[in-house]
This record gives sequence, C-alpha cells and structure tokens, in this order.
Amino acid sequence: MNITKEQVLQALGNVEEPDLKKDLVTLNMIQDVHIEDNRLSFSVILTTPACPLKALIENACRNAIAHFISKEIEVTVNMTSRVTSQKNTGVPGVKNIIAVASGKGGVGKSTVSVNLALALSKTGAKVGLIDADIYGPSIPIMFGLEGARPKASQDNGKTRIEPIEKYGIKLLSIGFFTDPNQPVPWRGPMVSTAVKQLFNDADWGELDYLVVDLPPGTGDIHITVTQSFPVTGAVIVTTPQNVALADAKKGIGMFMMNAINVPILGIVENMSYFTPIELPDNKYYIFGQGGGQKLASQLDVPFLGEIPLIKGISDSGDAGKPIVLEDDSLMNGAFMEMARRVAQQVSISNAQVANNSNVINN
Repeated sequence: MNITKEQVLQALGNVEEPDLKKDLVTLNMIQDVHIEDNRLSFSVILTTPACPLKALIENACRNAIAHFISKEIEVTVNMTSRVTSQKNTGVPGVKNIIAVASGKGGVGKSTVSVNLALALSKTGAKVGLIDADIYGPSIPIMFGLEGARPKASQDNGKTRIEPIEKYGIKLLSIGFFTDPNQPVPWRGPMVSTAVKQLFNDADWGELDYLVVDLPPGTGDIHITVTQSFPVTGAVIVTTPQNVALADAKKGIGMFMMNAINVPILGIVENMSYFTPIELPDNKYYIFGQGGGQKLASQLDVPFLGEIPLIKGISDSGDAGKPIVLEDDSLMNGAFMEMARRVAQQVSISNAQVANNSNVINN
C-alpha cells in the first residue's frame, strides 16, 4: 500500500494534545516521518519527558493511523521530548524556574523540593536545585553533603561557582558556604545579595528545570527571587490542618499579587495520611482529610497530589539519600506522580503564555 507523508499528517491531525487542546500537527509535535513500503515511523515531541499522558498520546496516534489510513501499516512511534520555556529566566541555560513555597514551617517543603527535583531528573530532564532557605538550609544534610564546598572557576575575569552534582542533579545551598554549627545573623540586604549570587554567579549549564526551595512564610527572599527572575510557577506545600491551610492561602495570595504575579502550578498536600509499612493499603487521616484538595478547588488552582506520612521519608532525608531514589519504595510512586503533574502544569502555563503573546503580537 502506498501512503504519503501528507496522509500521515492528516491522520495525526485528528489527535489532540489533551492539555494544550490543539492537535499534534498544529503544535508541531510530529517530526521525522519516514515511510518505507508498509512501515511507518515518526516522532512525537512532547513538552516534557515527565508527561503523564505519554501512553495515551501514543495509543491515540496508533489508532489514528489505523482508522484514517490502514490497520495493516506497521507503525513505530518514537516518544521523545523537548521541554518548553515561556520566557528568558534571567539565568543562562535555564528553561524553567519552579519555586517551592509554604505558608509556614514544618510542612515538609524541603522534602517535597528535593524529591520533586530528583523525580523530574528520573524522567530524563536536566534539573538543578537551589536551597534558598538562607536561615535554615537543609539540602546539604538531605544529600549527605555536609562540609562540601563548591569549586570556583574564572570566566573572563569573573568568578563562577560550579554547583555540586549528586544523584544526577546540580545543587547549590548557602549551607555550602557557612559553618553548620554557627548561626549566621543575616540582614535583609545581605539575604537578597546572597540569594541572587546562587542564581547569577553559578555555572548551571543547560537545565530544563531549576527547582528553588524557598524559606517558609512570605518574606524578603520570596520577593527577591520573584522580582529578580521570571519564575515559571510556584508549587505550594501544605498539610491538612486548618492552620497550615490558612497560611498556605496567604502564600498563594502573595504569588498572585500584581507586583509578583507568579502562576500557581498547584498545591501539594504533605503528611496527608499515615500508612504503616506492614499495612500498605491502610490510610489513617491523623491531621484531617482533603484539606489541600478543598483549598485547591476554592482557589481554582491544580491539586498536585497527596504525600503520605511515612517514617522512611524523614529517615532517608537524614541519611542523605532521598526516598524517591528507592525504586521499590511505597513513596516513590507518590513523588513521581507529583513530579509528572508539576511538569504537566509547567507545559500548560508555557503554552498559555505563548498563546497570549501571539494574540498580542497579532
């Protein structure tokens, strides 16, 4: 049977990208179409390697070829990706900056930041992580890097910091530059300068995502980061209790202020329920149930998932090997699913910015 590239594109033009609400051909996601006798191959360029709809899109492509051309064609679909970016982040080589924040301390924000960064890396993305919690940096401990010091190099007379690499991601923390046993009394201007240096003076290379672990609350560091660098979006971490939800709501309100205007990628509810290791199917809602999801619905922002309360999470962080690295862990699936949803929301946000820009330009 003789088929043409035009026939293939016409058939695949009936496959819609579920999040972006346009067909794959219009979105220029179909490339490298090759036809030889009864064999057809093509690539689908997804907007992130962490796309949670990868299998659905591939199956839809196969069905479109079978339905609109022929069931007899031998189809090979190469699912690959090219991470999108909505704007210049202000950090050379970095496509997207993801801020992870919380309205209050003690909700597991750093744990979510670390496992989010590692989960995105496990999908095949290039990832960096900045510990911007100047007052209480925890990344050195959670990666087993206490006492580590980044190297420095000279680039045209300017000193460049080389982020430390571990578990496949690049890391920087103020904790790498201070004595962990000594308190550092930071004033406002000093804080802003130190945070900017973690972005501007580091050689991050090419990154799809730079995750930023912000301190709890709504203070100087949040304003410095969001006003100095075009942040792609913010992930808000909360727990189910009303007091945590109230503070999370304030945090979301800060990002949505006109002076900051950072898209909310979604809410993560940490410590949602307790699951004993010996009873993995049991859920005990110690701190209440569904608070994060209700808040997301109330504010019309995405809900990114529930993270159970399991001792192994804190144990793995204290041991310097975050739990998402354990492939057979009960928690691995929860963090991987959260990361896929975050990447999904980044792609949607980037597409919306691109569409709005096209409307303005036209």
